[in-house]
Amino acid sequence: MTEKVKVIISNDQKAVKIPAGIRLLVRKTCHATLVLEEFDGSAEISVTFVDDEKIRELNKQYRDIDRSTDVLSFPLGENGVYDVNQQTGAKILGDIVISMEHAVAQAEEYGHSLQREVAYLTAHSMLHLLGYDHEDGGLQRIRMREKEEAVLTRLGLPRNGSYYPVD
Repeated sequence: MTEKVKVIISNDQKAVKIPAGIRLLVRKTCHATLVLEEFDGSAEISVTFVDDEKIRELNKQYRDIDRSTDVLSFPLGENGVYDVNQQTGAKILGDIVISMEHAVAQAEEYGHSLQREVAYLTAHSMLHLLGYDHEDGGLQRIRMREKEEAVLTRLGLPRNGSYYPVD
């Protein structure tokens, strides 16, 4: 059973004003993902908002891909084994880095709110921290998408149609 979830949120960008309620939404998304996954125990996650330039640097440094992206996940666990914060007993799941510039553009492109986009990126990244991968596509990608939608629906942010850009 999911116990205590600590989400440390930092805003390291000035390109996008962080709307009221986004930090709480990120915390709720992390918690909802852990509940959906029946995560056992307490967890600690770090979430950082950055601009496109910073996420491009990180993408190049860690993935050798020289372009910006929407979100990066840095899992600290492997096969369900995590480092533990000795003071709290919480499992340290890892870091999530979200490009707020990308989030704004994608929300516009897909015709939904910035809140839904940030919640989606958070849920997507949380699943990566829990060991999910979609790089091979196929069934894993479908399973991840279903779980992301289940979290968003639980948060009251259901899909409004397609994943294709709106005209």
